[in-house]
Amino acid sequence: MQRSAGLYGSMIVDVAEGEKEPFHYDGEFDLLLSDWWHKSVHHQEVGLSSRPMRWINEPQALLINGRGQYGCSLAAHHGNSSFSQCNITGHEQWAPYILHVDPNKTYRIRIASTTALASLNLAIGNHKMMVVEADGNYLQPFETNDLDIYSGESYSVLLKTSQDSSQNYWISFGVRGREPHTPQALTILNYKTNSASKLPLSPPPVTPRWDDYAHSKAFSNKIKALDHKSIPKPSPTYHRRIVLLNTQNKMNGYTKWSINNVSLSIPATPYLGSIRFGLRDAFDQTKPPEDFPGHYDVMKPPVNPNTTTGSGVYMLGYYSTVDVILQNANALTENVSEIHPWHLHGHDFWVLGYGEGKFTKSDEKKFNLKNPPYRNTAVIFPYGWTALRFVADNPGVWAFHCHIEPHLHLGMGVVFAEGVQHVAKIPKEALSCGLTGKRFMTGSHLG
Repeated sequence: MQRSAGLYGSMIVDVAEGEKEPFHYDGEFDLLLSDWWHKSVHHQEVGLSSRPMRWINEPQALLINGRGQYGCSLAAHHGNSSFSQCNITGHEQWAPYILHVDPNKTYRIRIASTTALASLNLAIGNHKMMVVEADGNYLQPFETNDLDIYSGESYSVLLKTSQDSSQNYWISFGVRGREPHTPQALTILNYKTNSASKLPLSPPPVTPRWDDYAHSKAFSNKIKALDHKSIPKPSPTYHRRIVLLNTQNKMNGYTKWSINNVSLSIPATPYLGSIRFGLRDAFDQTKPPEDFPGHYDVMKPPVNPNTTTGSGVYMLGYYSTVDVILQNANALTENVSEIHPWHLHGHDFWVLGYGEGKFTKSDEKKFNLKNPPYRNTAVIFPYGWTALRFVADNPGVWAFHCHIEPHLHLGMGVVFAEGVQHVAKIPKEALSCGLTGKRFMTGSHLG
């Protein structure tokens, strides 16, 4: 749960030398989004691991580039806040990160979400955005008034500064997917013809209602790959399909999140060393379930809420094509199904489609094999499914998990392994724990 403790950052990878991006811009900004609690990560972890569980509750603030306000509002003068007006000189550590722009220019805004819990929505007063990239891959450009972004995702949007240059405008981020108890994060788009201290005349954009999932799905369905020049074309078939049922469960009175009724428990010994050197005692050798029982009703709480823990690995054929169906379901409480952003390490995948209810074979006809987006994070909506496809072409052991930190902490993830014997050398630092630490900590590398 390092993101809850403030340990996060962003990395920008430039295009290769000699290559050009398929869009033009005059300047750029980077917005790194996060949520912040006053309660320490240690206290959060203790509460999550208690019996009964003590939930972390909603964050006290949303941060933009590490900055946010608490106990006051930048927009209190509009009368839509119970907080007092923030008195800012601009030199405070918590003063907003302001975007200073020239009129009649095009700016690229790179947006990344490292939130531990919150799904967010971005809007810029009086301005539309052109979405051009997601998770490092180009998209068919489309215009939008606002943008949903889930934990682990990143986007690039183009913003044209074509509005009244005698005014400044609000940039707002609000909570989506959870009933919000956290104020919007606000900053200012400052046309340089004005003072940055001049507050916008209009109130901040209103975040869509937290449970307006039709709005979220409409946005997600607009996201399509630009072409297959920079990303591979999806394979029309797959070698293996793994269906992952997302459920909330109990184990001996403790609350868990489980996948196919197994809550992930990470072993002390690094998987890479365990598999490479055949240490069969280091993790569960039982194969994790490939699917869930067909009679399971995803629209209701589990009849049997009990789960078990496991540390087994999905061993994938090297260079095989794998389909993953993320299946959402009702949580322990009736009429509750949550949004889950799933992130895959070491790969990008094609997002083939979304659907409602329980996935069936007939849903394959809904797959987009023409121009599916190529991403590393994908959301599953309440009571729905999301279909992914990827090629297991990166030797190693890779986590695939819900990017909401408390959910992963409570077991919401799986582990994939492929081509481990093709990993040339393993640095000793990657083997310093558990059984590998005891047996192999000699020399600088282990081949």
